Amino acid sequence: MDTAQTDTLRTAHQAFEHFTHGLATGEWQAFLDMLTKDFSFWFPIGPYHGLNTGKARTEAFFQYVSDTFEDGLTVTLDRVMSNETTVVFEFRDEGMMRGQPYKNRVAVAFDVRGDKICAYREYFGSDGKSY
Repeated sequence: MDTAQTDTLRTAHQAFEHFTHGLATGEWQAFLDMLTKDFSFWFPIGPYHGLNTGKARTEAFFQYVSDTFEDGLTVTLDRVMSNETTVVFEFRDEGMMRGQPYKNRVAVAFDVRGDKICAYREYFGSDGKSY
């Protein structure tokens, strides 16, 4: 693995730790601090469906996530794949969604620029056990 890929992986792992902390606790500031000023994200459904840009939209999205999963989510990491600029984390998450049991399988892709995350894409599908 070359130095660029190692640095990308290190930055993405740190961001993923902050991301999972946000999912568990609703505390997103450490993750938000790792985002570039021109950060964008893509989300597959709901009021944030499609491409979203800007810090205000990003902060609103993660508040929406915390409101949706008010007791937080636990995450089990299954695998990580990377290249020089992008790291994909596949994981399972579980918790309560608006008072109902929730389980899902998720893949998130972090695009890395320097020591920051410049883009995020999320993909998910039920594992057949969500209610």
